Amino acid sequence: MQPAKSKVWRSEQRSFQDRLTGVTVRQLTDYRSHSFHLYFTNNGFYGKGKLLFGSDRGNVTNLYSLDLHSGEMAQLTDLKPGYTSRIQGTFLNPLEHEAYFYYNHAIIGIDLHTLEERTLYTAPAGYNFGSMSCTADGEWVCFGLNENLSDRIHMDLGNGYAGFESYFSAKPHCMIMAVSTRNGTVRELHEEQLWLGHINTSPTQPHLFTYCHEGPWEQIDHRIWVFDMNTGLHWKVRDTKSNEYVGHEYWMKDGLHIGYHGFTGSLSDETGKILGAVHYTNERLEEYSFPFQNMHVHSNDLNLVVGDGQQASAYHGQQLQDTLQLWRNDGSGFQGPRLLCKHRGSFHTQSLHVHPRLSPDGKHVLFTSDMSGYGNLYMVDVPDFESLPIRE
Repeated sequence: MQPAKSKVWRSEQRSFQDRLTGVTVRQLTDYRSHSFHLYFTNNGFYGKGKLLFGSDRGNVTNLYSLDLHSGEMAQLTDLKPGYTSRIQGTFLNPLEHEAYFYYNHAIIGIDLHTLEERTLYTAPAGYNFGSMSCTADGEWVCFGLNENLSDRIHMDLGNGYAGFESYFSAKPHCMIMAVSTRNGTVRELHEEQLWLGHINTSPTQPHLFTYCHEGPWEQIDHRIWVFDMNTGLHWKVRDTKSNEYVGHEYWMKDGLHIGYHGFTGSLSDETGKILGAVHYTNERLEEYSFPFQNMHVHSNDLNLVVGDGQQASAYHGQQLQDTLQLWRNDGSGFQGPRLLCKHRGSFHTQSLHVHPRLSPDGKHVLFTSDMSGYGNLYMVDVPDFESLPIRE
């Protein structure tokens, strides 16, 4: 893999007004292949107005950097066709000098200035990588190793979650590992005879990460767990009662609180949706109900939350379907949702999930949509909350 130092793409940006709300939507990419931002738990904003993203242009998925001011894009990797890569799961080192991604059964680090690449770790035979993230001090890349059961279970999680329930039911041997970004030292942190996933490091606490017991939310024993790398202790977060299901957890900006969404009763019951956050010690739980279904939500804190409005609501018909929505917490509960714009995303594959994410300063919402037929990146400035429409 050689650095793609000379490959620069001109700006593809254009702006248009959303027909539902009138807000200005900025389209960041426009190419006849899919482009997508990083997974919604992984921050891609770095430097002075730059953004990491993935794109399939050239019939190979590569990592790119986009200058949000000029719109110019630089191709950072030059990966070979036919090899397995997982660019959407790329994780930025918090020190912003390096990023990490999976390629050809290895963890690759790429220097964001020189584009030089190095191999940090290669997966052992019989295991596939799970998710990955980097500790707040930039010292460790934490990642999952999941038993490879492809000889008896067909899996294609990126395209329709094929094999999802079968792999969960098989109770595979899974481990959570860490590799030093300085000297390559490897640590085995945790193992279980069940599916472990969604390993997310705290953005401020270098010793903490969350992980989940992966599988259908109605069937797993408990979803959200915290692990302390200093002590080896791990514990449940937001303990659930019967008929309560929460997930799609993410760290808030303070690195102390964990956001999530979920439902009570059944997924089809529109009156049982919940949205909340809790301190990693299980203190200071804040949780609110709303009659609405989202695939993902994200926030920097509990003052402003964005969701992707995947399904129509019996209360508002088709108006809330395929929209980005904002909720604002006034201290007594959430107001909204207020409609930000239509996203018209298909969710057809993992890279085409809308995955809305607030920028670190909370001024913009980044999302992916294939509204044009191809996946592209879009960004919307967050306007005054009261200016956004909602149907009473």
